[in-house]
Amino acid sequence: MKYCIILLFISLKLTVVKAQDFDTIPPYQKDSLHRPSFTVLKTDSSYVNDQKIPKDKPLIIVFFSATCGHCQLTAEEFGKKMNEMKNFFFVWLSYSPLDEITDFELEYRLNRYKNVVVGRDPNYYIPSFYRVKSTPFMAVYSKEGHLLQTYDKGTDPDTIINLLKEQ
Repeated sequence: MKYCIILLFISLKLTVVKAQDFDTIPPYQKDSLHRPSFTVLKTDSSYVNDQKIPKDKPLIIVFFSATCGHCQLTAEEFGKKMNEMKNFFFVWLSYSPLDEITDFELEYRLNRYKNVVVGRDPNYYIPSFYRVKSTPFMAVYSKEGHLLQTYDKGTDPDTIINLLKEQ
């Protein structure tokens, strides 16, 4: 009986320890061969999901904060190079209030481009999926849907252009 109690105690202890394990591998690193599923509440209050994003173009996901100075500078830099990136598709996502996202989109004229979707991530999926720690965060996918690179603190347009030229 004494052994049964000890065995039961050890078993319970292991169960408690296992229940508190935290998966240290972000979801995007477990499946780098597929684009993530997501929904975007666009600034016109319509929704678009990953199924509506062109599959025949490289995809750049940008998670940003509308009031982040670095994000604003990034949007300005990318706006200047959009002619060179017209064959890429961009999804600019934020968890900021929709009115701030709308102001950001208008200020940096992202609404002028057919290859850009700007909106709110209402489910907070993207920052959880990539475990975003700072903004801007970028994930670059090939036209085949394979993850090529992530940038925890964003990057410049030329880096993205050169990365996708190699594909």
